[in-house]
Amino acid sequence: QLQASGGGLVQTGGSLRVSCAASGRTFSLFRTGWFRQAPGKDREFVSAITWTHGITYYADSVKGRFTISRDNANVYLRMNDLKAEDTAVYYCAANTWNNRPESPDSYPYWGQGTQVTVSS
Repeated sequence: QLQASGGGLVQTGGSLRVSCAASGRTFSLFRTGWFRQAPGKDREFVSAITWTHGITYYADSVKGRFTISRDNANVYLRMNDLKAEDTAVYYCAANTWNNRPESPDSYPYWGQGTQVTVSS
């Protein structure tokens, strides 16, 4: 089970951290990812991290601004220099095998999402 939290309203250029808490069979997790979905748009990949070695992946649109990290059963996404186009519902997802990190289809387990709104 995944529980996302930490969303909110922030001004352009501000920072926010969203968290994803995993429970249950966390020892079997291979990778956790963050995706986001803005109104009227498809769900898009943001970032991902592997549990064992901490290998990270980022979408080009967030490289240099977002940082993903993990500890125990939590995965964090630190978002700096936020822009209006970062406004979306952010979802965390997890899988138990090595597959394409940027594809939503690679993740069978999803959290409920947390809203991030960036105002200008």
